[in-house]
Amino acid sequence: MMHPTFLFLVFSIASSSAQFAAFPTAKSCTSIKATIIVAKGKSYDGKNACLVATTALGKGDQSEGQKPIFQIEEGGSVSNVVFGANAADGIHCVGSCAIKNVWWTNVGEDAASFKGGASSKYTITGGGVKDASDKVLQHNGGGSLTIQDFQADNIGKLYRSCGNCKTQYKRSVTLNNVKLTNVKVAVVGINSNYGDTATIKGLTLVGKKVPICEKYQGTNNNSQEPKALGEGADGKNCIYSTSDVKYQ
Repeated sequence: MMHPTFLFLVFSIASSSAQFAAFPTAKSCTSIKATIIVAKGKSYDGKNACLVATTALGKGDQSEGQKPIFQIEEGGSVSNVVFGANAADGIHCVGSCAIKNVWWTNVGEDAASFKGGASSKYTITGGGVKDASDKVLQHNGGGSLTIQDFQADNIGKLYRSCGNCKTQYKRSVTLNNVKLTNVKVAVVGINSNYGDTATIKGLTLVGKKVPICEKYQGTNNNSQEPKALGEGADGKNCIYSTSDVKYQ
């Protein structure tokens, strides 16, 4: 008879290895010529279909001003979608939103941008991204973003609170059970002068060590770049401990 402790260990290892789903392949993609609007309180379930933007939305590079494939209105959600080689500007949330099990096989301008008001709440659960030469998630509006059970590979930075938007907010981001591979610049960037916070729990980094939480002095002058103020846990703006970050 197998010892209960051994069974528990086997179960724990199996559970740990099953935390992150295998990254899907983009195939049989449907071309999207105009932004899909997810109306207030509505849900879009892609049923794991692949969508790819046409050049009417953008080239899928780092060019500014590209259009999103999805625009989610207040309280809406998008789930079970795979983006192909051209995702243009991904997903825009103009209010509170939920993004569930969405995969970007190649990030364009940004994977997702958050543009709601001060009380907006955004969640990303599951899914992941590959190949973002710059940032993945852009937080231009106010409110809080929670990123849960998410993975990324070959990215510049996972999250950035807008450093020079004309209207600035106090923003917050929480990472919980996130795995990042081959990060080039940093994990998150926030504006400490506006009271931004980044709370990190259960972060796994694979590859070189990079700053976990960079602090900036944000500005509302769109023609200026924010000033870097340092990085690292401080218990006030960058909230995490050494045990919250694991390196592989």
